[in-house]
Parts: sequence; C-alpha cells; structure tokens
Amino acid sequence: MTLAAATHENLANLSNTLIYSSMAVYTLAFFAYIAEWLFGSRSKVGRTAAALTPAQAAAPAVTVKQGGGTAVLERPKVVVRATGGARDVPDGPGAHGGDQQGDLYGRIAISLTVLAFALELGGVLARAFSVERAPWGNMYEFNITFSTTAVGVYLLLLALKMNVRWLGLFLLTSVLLDLGLAVTVLYTDSDQLVPALHSYWLWIHVSTAILCGAVFYVGAVSTVLYLFRDSYENKLASGGQPGQFARSFLERLPAAASLDKFSYRVNAAVFPLWTFTIVAGAIWAGDAWGRYWGWDPKETWSFITWVAYAGYLHARATAGWKGRKAAYLALLAFACWLFNYYGVNMFVSGKHSYADVGLGVLQATGF
Repeated sequence: MTLAAATHENLANLSNTLIYSSMAVYTLAFFAYIAEWLFGSRSKVGRTAAALTPAQAAAPAVTVKQGGGTAVLERPKVVVRATGGARDVPDGPGAHGGDQQGDLYGRIAISLTVLAFALELGGVLARAFSVERAPWGNMYEFNITFSTTAVGVYLLLLALKMNVRWLGLFLLTSVLLDLGLAVTVLYTDSDQLVPALHSYWLWIHVSTAILCGAVFYVGAVSTVLYLFRDSYENKLASGGQPGQFARSFLERLPAAASLDKFSYRVNAAVFPLWTFTIVAGAIWAGDAWGRYWGWDPKETWSFITWVAYAGYLHARATAGWKGRKAAYLALLAFACWLFNYYGVNMFVSGKHSYADVGLGVLQATGF
C-alpha cells in the first residue's frame, strides 16, 4: 500500500470515528433536551401566562374586601403579539417553562449540540480529504452532510438570538434517525466519482441543494408544530379544556401566529436558492450530457417540488392563504422534497443513477 493510499484510508477511518462520536454526543444532547421538557412541565407560572386568552386578559376589575371596606384591583395587562386576524395569544415560555433547572438542562443540551456538530463537521471534512473531492458522492455522504447542515442552521438561528430552542428536541430526533440510517443502510466506502460528476458544479449545485433541504426541514417542523398549537388555541378559544399533555407541552411553544410566521419566512427566504439549485443543475446537465433538461424522474420531481413551494408562497402572498390551509400546502411541498430524495433515489431509476458510487450524488440531490 502506498503512502497516499494509507493516508486516505486513515482519513476515512477518522471520518467514521468522528461520525460515531457525534452520534454519541447527539444522544446525550437528546436526553438533555428531554430533561428540559420534563423539568419545564413542573413550572406553572409560565404555562399559566401562556394559556391566557384575550377574554381573560380583558376581564373586569376585581373587587375585594380590605380593612372593613372595599378596594378595586385592576387585572394585570398581558402584552401579546398578533398578526392580521390572528388571536391575541402570547408566545409560550419555551421548553424550560420558566423552571430554572429545566433551563439549565436546555443550556447543557445546546452545549452538547455544539460539540456534536463540531465532531460531525470534522467527520464530513475528513471524508472529503480521504477522497479528495466534495463529500457528497453518494447517499451516505449526502446524509451526513445534510444532518450537519441542518444542525448548523439551528445553531445559527440561536446565535442570531431567535427563539428557536424549542426546535432542538425535534431536530436531534431526526438527526439521530438520519445518521442511524446513514451508517447502517446507506454506508458506502470512500471512492472516486464517475467522470460525469467531475465538475466545479458539484460544489455549487449540491451544496445549495443540501442547504435548501436543511432549511425546508426547519420550516416543515415549525409548520407541524403550528398545526398542533393552532388546534390547542382553537380549543381554548371555544371554551374547551385541552388534555393534560396539551397543557403541559403545547402551551410552552410559541403562539400559533408566531410559528406560522416563522415557517413562512424560512421557506420564503430559501426558495430563491432552490430556484438557483435547479438552474445550476440544468447547466451542469448541459455540460455533462449535452442537454439541459430531459424530464428524467429526478429532474421532474425537482420541478414538482419547486412548483409546490411556489404555489405555497403565491397563495400566502396573493390569495391571503394563512393559517392551516397554507400549512397543508407547505407540508405537501416538503413531502415532495422528501420523495425527491428518498423515494426517487430508492425506487426509480434514471440518468441520475450511478451504481458504482452508492446511489449517486446527482440522484441524491436533484441533478
């Protein structure tokens, strides 16, 4: 074995070690997030404030007896945030629920997430150095890069002081499932790419596809949580009594209006980049195959995904579709993205299949 070959093998082994180490730390962070939610469920102060409705906030003053006479006590004003036509409901206090010990576990979870992210990023870079190319030449490499990017987006939002710590538990659940699938089912030894993939467009097109998928995922999670929180608020507004789990869990999330606005903003922000991803893939296809578009299954579903997100954004901007109808459109669009990645890759064959390098980078991303 030559020195270069030995070096590449050592880097590949290092990459595997770092990926498994990141999974171990992600698992610890996952349990820390669970502890944050569990200890937060004990706090009643923040949960009670979050469950206040406008009717309760606007209730008449209270008359009490005081020293043989009476005194009038005004109801405390609750500062809320609302958007056009939305209910005036305050954001929940977060997963920690106002509990100090819950908040401590949440901070520990963030620290562990940062450490695991650094380990996983190191594993991705070591994989890249071991093959001397972009680390997304097959579905295994795409999966580990995608999960790294998704966690990076989450940590960036936290660094920007955005209220997204509630996302941590749901994010790490899917990251651990993604990495588990990658190291067991999708694992592929380091290898070189087929000639058609040797292009600088590999770096441009696939990196943007990975970033778009990570942001679309964040938007999809917030959309699902919005649907649950909206049902919870509807039940409160109609005078119903949500169950104990709903009172303990859902009222700690941001208000439905806040979740709806957040999911719309992240999807709208990344949609132009998804458009660029498709255009870049078409240009790369022209260089590699002599044609820009051929309605290959992967190309077709990339376009369907684009149309679905375009329809969602158009409905929000022009037809006034907000709330649950828009949320269903957003989830349909993300389902198209998921099928484009997993379904087409595993069950449909086309020009984007490269059997000698796993399932192929183009097959895994869109072109």
